[in-house]
Amino acid sequence: MEQRGIEPVPAEERYGRPRDLFFLWTGTTMGIFTLVYGTVIIAFGLTFPQALAAIVIGNLLAFPLVGLTSLQGPATGTATMAVSRAAYGPKGARGLSFFGWLNMVGFEAGGMVLITFAALNLLERAGVESSTGVKVVVILVAALIQLVLPLIGHSAVMKAQKYFTWIFVLLFGLMAVLITPKVSLGGGGEGADFATFTMAVAMVMSAGGLSWGPLGGDYSRYLPANSSKKAVFGFAFLGGFLPYVLLMTLGAAAATVVAEAGDPIAGLTGALPGWFVVPYLLLIIVTLFAVNTTDLYSSGLNLQAAGINVKRWVAVVADLVICVIITYVAVMSDSFNTMLNTFLGLLIIWLAPWAGVYVTDWLRRKGRYDVEGMFSDREPYRWPALIAQVVGMAAAALWINSTAFVGWVSQATGGTDFSIFAGFLVAAGVYAALDRRPVPALEVAV
Repeated sequence: MEQRGIEPVPAEERYGRPRDLFFLWTGTTMGIFTLVYGTVIIAFGLTFPQALAAIVIGNLLAFPLVGLTSLQGPATGTATMAVSRAAYGPKGARGLSFFGWLNMVGFEAGGMVLITFAALNLLERAGVESSTGVKVVVILVAALIQLVLPLIGHSAVMKAQKYFTWIFVLLFGLMAVLITPKVSLGGGGEGADFATFTMAVAMVMSAGGLSWGPLGGDYSRYLPANSSKKAVFGFAFLGGFLPYVLLMTLGAAAATVVAEAGDPIAGLTGALPGWFVVPYLLLIIVTLFAVNTTDLYSSGLNLQAAGINVKRWVAVVADLVICVIITYVAVMSDSFNTMLNTFLGLLIIWLAPWAGVYVTDWLRRKGRYDVEGMFSDREPYRWPALIAQVVGMAAAALWINSTAFVGWVSQATGGTDFSIFAGFLVAAGVYAALDRRPVPALEVAV
């Protein structure tokens, strides 16, 4: 079991190659959630060509963030949210790390809910009725299975995702072969206006590279410090970008076949032949375990970065207990879709400004980081970044169009959603204007 938390990984414990990041991110992102996001875009009213454009544009804009946050891992040896301390200060970054933890918990719970629904569907096909007791047992068994890889640690996660990648490529490839002949390329919705198209792009970005961005360094930190920067960036970027584009496109294509494709359990199976339904439900379960493995491992690191002084394995176990509770509530209340849509919409408000500050800080310091300073109290709060974060969050909230609420700038512009761009650019601009600290010469170049 890995004992290391967010403390920097020493040189003698480094291992692996940059290309390992490709398999890590492919195994993580090649899941049923990614496919469902494509069906949601069609549900916005977009035609299939419009959906394809939103998928490519959104992922092309968002996944470079995963490549960039992976760059700091080999040189600093610590997790991405710990690297955020360079901009926000060791104590100032705690709130953002807590948001990062909530981010992971939300996705983990969403995965656990779908795992439970898929398992219950399989049991019903075997003649077992979905009573409250059966639901509880399924949730607890799923939690115990889910706990194994994140608890063992980084090495087990990296190896498992490599094998998952090949299995998922095979099964999703077969699924594509079965669905493609039925697809109507001119199908989908009746066509969306510009405002709705911006909402679709925002959804693609928030569900993809933007939400995975805070995890980049968590998996690259064990790479040797002299690892190729181009390879680290490229493999991390492509490992997430390619599966998201391909599976979202497959999801959008499936939505032209069945109107209920947004429901991955009861709806999407309508686009598949009967003999493939059981393998498909098993595929849902395994892919979600793979996604949750990455989320659960990182959530433990984020909890430590938030200032919670617990061992990594304790954080992982506590995290899973919370997910079990959320899963039980969601399964019993049948409010999963509403909860998921609200969660995805609100992610933007803190993630976009954080990304703006993080990228600007990296550019301003030319990739040089004081690793020791990240774990000291020399400058616990760095107000330029904190002020920029707050102003950026306000800008994102003003231009968001979500199920939770619609900002007044969005209302004034016909329902457009430029919340990600507003949050990112405003936070980046404010931080660049306020932060005039000299970069110490002893910092480590990334």
